[in-house]
Amino acid sequence: MNRFWPFLIFAALAALLYVSLGRDTRDVPSPLVGKAAPVFTLPQLQDPAQKFASADMKGKVWLLNVWASWCGACKQEHPVLMALSKQNILPIIGMDYKDKPAAGLGVLNSEGNPYTLTIVDADGKVGFDFGVYGVPESYLIDKQGMIRYKLTGVITPENWQSTLLPLIKELQAK
Repeated sequence: MNRFWPFLIFAALAALLYVSLGRDTRDVPSPLVGKAAPVFTLPQLQDPAQKFASADMKGKVWLLNVWASWCGACKQEHPVLMALSKQNILPIIGMDYKDKPAAGLGVLNSEGNPYTLTIVDADGKVGFDFGVYGVPESYLIDKQGMIRYKLTGVITPENWQSTLLPLIKELQAK
């Protein structure tokens, strides 16, 4: 029986490795889902003298989309956001993350602006409070200011239809 222990240990480790390799490493669960969104006030990208506070969205279901001009995946997501903004289903607040404001403005001016408004998190402190792991990331926030869903990665037509839109409709009905 002692001769089988190394084999059993090897088999268990191999099974654990196999299961781990199948996981999506981009999907980092947020401990903030189901909790109050961090409170913040940030300058607006188009007019830094104007401030936006998370409290301004109380009573509304809204989407916070964290992006940056230097982010390749954000460029992939941008046309989808443009199409969604035309549907006017909910406010989409863009957060230009750890970026140069001129670069962020350049993207919005050349590619179009899908956002209800865009805020600047130049030092990344608000992103840190949200637990931003990388960009793009999106947070669906309900009328009471609670984070109801976090999407790590690109919003696609598929995940919009299958996950985000049904949840948005449910939250707006409450």
